[in-house]
Amino acid sequence: DGICYLTGTVEEGTLAVGEQVKTEVNWDRHYALARSHTGTHLLQAALRRILGEQVTQAGSLVLPDHLRFDFTWPEPVSEAQLDAAERLVNEEICKAAKVSISQMALEEAKKSGAMALFGEKYGNIVRVVKVDDFSMELCGGSHVSNTGAIGSFLILGESGIGSGIRRIEAVTGKAAYEMMKEDRQ
Repeated sequence: DGICYLTGTVEEGTLAVGEQVKTEVNWDRHYALARSHTGTHLLQAALRRILGEQVTQAGSLVLPDHLRFDFTWPEPVSEAQLDAAERLVNEEICKAAKVSISQMALEEAKKSGAMALFGEKYGNIVRVVKVDDFSMELCGGSHVSNTGAIGSFLILGESGIGSGIRRIEAVTGKAAYEMMKEDRQ
């Protein structure tokens, strides 16, 4: 219901209820996370276009240097399908498509076609992250303001992690550039 939580570690001294604290955002890390997070949304949309709408998210991990996307699919994803998904994501990045974020009633979001993680608990008002006509999901995370900020997207691999669950690992932005540079050398 719109409540934000900040978790942190007290590195020095102690805290008491009612004390004021100063927080600082590590903006490089924040933007790297946003690139990976929006990249995850684009990957899911690409997989649904390539493999079919039965693909649903089964988990994810978004870190500054890489992302992991778990999804329902009964068999290994072929190299050609992975290449097609990677290409679709990079095409959306090259479009520098606007990433819009809005809040609306849950029922309105569902009617508009926004994807949700079923089984998750949502409040009456939800946050919808939309990338042009390519992706639209309920999400509370950090995102880039346009897809061009992602820079590039590179799939590292795909594997099975359980019955009917596949995992794709990928990198975006600076990490993708460094990986491509390393591969070239």
